[in-house]
Amino acid sequence: MTGQQGASAIQRRSFKQRATRLFGQWGVFFRGFVEEPRMVGSIIPSSRFTIEKMLAPVDWDRCEVFVEYGPGVGTFCQPVLDRMRRDGALIVIDTNPLFIDYLKETIRDSRFHAVLGSAEDVEEIVRAHGYDGADYVLSGLPFSTLPEGVGPEIAAATHRVIRKGGAFLVYQFSAKARDYMARHFPRIDSGFEPLNVLPCQLFWGWKD
Repeated sequence: MTGQQGASAIQRRSFKQRATRLFGQWGVFFRGFVEEPRMVGSIIPSSRFTIEKMLAPVDWDRCEVFVEYGPGVGTFCQPVLDRMRRDGALIVIDTNPLFIDYLKETIRDSRFHAVLGSAEDVEEIVRAHGYDGADYVLSGLPFSTLPEGVGPEIAAATHRVIRKGGAFLVYQFSAKARDYMARHFPRIDSGFEPLNVLPCQLFWGWKD
């Protein structure tokens, strides 16, 4: 690590500690939104109603590997871990080091793995953790505001990494993500959760 990289890491830790003391996870989430609004998509974490409805179709008995894109401050992480079997793995991927640092410090579970990287590289990331695929992939990434070409690539990589019988779980404020999903997942179930800020659309793309 260079001197400049070391200084940047220290600055990130210093900010995270101050934000956590002042506002807890809300402070960290807000800072992450300010830094990368196109990648976070919302200024407020998902509601418990969204979490419950989004995870309801998951077959937890057969879920060995669960992947999440854009975990933020871990709104879904603990609910997933609470449902996951003891020999399972939760791999979360985020491009914001602020969120990854926060998650590594706040979630103490041997099944949890936080990775600084892009969802486009999910196949490589899953293999690096010793698995040949994932059973479920969850995403709250704002597909409508991602850089051009990124959304389609994420959808394609996600379809490749998901094992047969698994699903791509997506919650969004718009239906843009469904357009990308439909190119790879012929069966998509849809839902809606009004008790969320903002109300969001839910999609489950199944790999039959």
